[in-house]
Amino acid sequence: MTKQKQAPDYFLLFIILALLTIGMVMVYSASEAWASYRFDDSFFFAKRQLFFAVVGVIFMFVIMNIDYWNWKSLSKIMLIICFVLLVIVLVPGVGLVRGGARSWLGVGAFSIQPSEFMKMAMIIFLAKYLSMNQKNITSFKKGLLPTLSLVMVAFAMIMLQPDLGTGAVMVATCIVMIFVSGARTKHFVMLGFIGVLGFVGLIISAPYRIKRITSFLDPWSDPLGAGFQIIQSLYAIGPGGLMGMGLGESRQKYFYLPEPQTDFIFAILAEELGFIGGLIVLVLFGLLFWRGIRIALGAQDLFGSLLSVGIISMVAIQVMINIGVVIGLFPVTGITLPLLSYGGSSLTLMLLSLGVLLNISRHSRI
Repeated sequence: MTKQKQAPDYFLLFIILALLTIGMVMVYSASEAWASYRFDDSFFFAKRQLFFAVVGVIFMFVIMNIDYWNWKSLSKIMLIICFVLLVIVLVPGVGLVRGGARSWLGVGAFSIQPSEFMKMAMIIFLAKYLSMNQKNITSFKKGLLPTLSLVMVAFAMIMLQPDLGTGAVMVATCIVMIFVSGARTKHFVMLGFIGVLGFVGLIISAPYRIKRITSFLDPWSDPLGAGFQIIQSLYAIGPGGLMGMGLGESRQKYFYLPEPQTDFIFAILAEELGFIGGLIVLVLFGLLFWRGIRIALGAQDLFGSLLSVGIISMVAIQVMINIGVVIGLFPVTGITLPLLSYGGSSLTLMLLSLGVLLNISRHSRI
């Protein structure tokens, strides 16, 4: 490795902090009504988000100064720990149930979601494995099959909770990494067909997933049930117009849109800040993706390049799914909007991941 640069990608750092600041403002604005009603404190969610944001930023700056190739030697133990946590979370009485999924470990309101950390552990492990075994990736038996088998085991464990959204993001991210590393297109076509059949099977196996699909196609067929969230989200976005109704002036956050500070925070943002506000957020995410791709192209080794691809793909996939759900393009999945949505585990994990990306930028050749 060459000598480390004096500074990370400050433009990327600015984008991260800008999105995080917008997220803090919108978490308060979107949650004040719910927080006042449920906890008699309009700042309840905002204070917790601020706490996790501060902790996450501190760790981001620490990790930004740890050479990224050090994660190579820790990748296996990190993956094993995450698998153990995925087992523990399924134990009745240990794992906490929220929103119908046993996905949390912790005490009371302070808890972590192991599946979130599995995403990053899998990205680091795959970046190491693929960089060391690139010559075998064109072989289905020696390269693609062992890699995807590991990913699907993790996906199956996440589905036992069940958490289709997080599992889907992890699988999609890993597929992007495998494809970029040189896997054959014909293998992906074959596996894609199998994946579609498996996805259909997962949907059919759970009635609530079928309702989500039918409500996505026609939310007004069940306006008070499966289609409720999508309809209320559209009712938020529509009145926003070009300039929005004004910060803090949302109507949908007053008990129409459930938990507006989490998965549907972009709907509240569009309602209050309008098309212009939503466009600014999308431009910031676009710049984030561009800098991430630039860092991947300029990485000094294949491990760093694949690690960058994995991190930026994870962020991009979550953004596309979340906003797609909010505007009615995708069924409701329960995916948070990176850096904006309320959530301790997701926010902390995202900032940790971006800290790794910032360190890779310190060694970039571009």
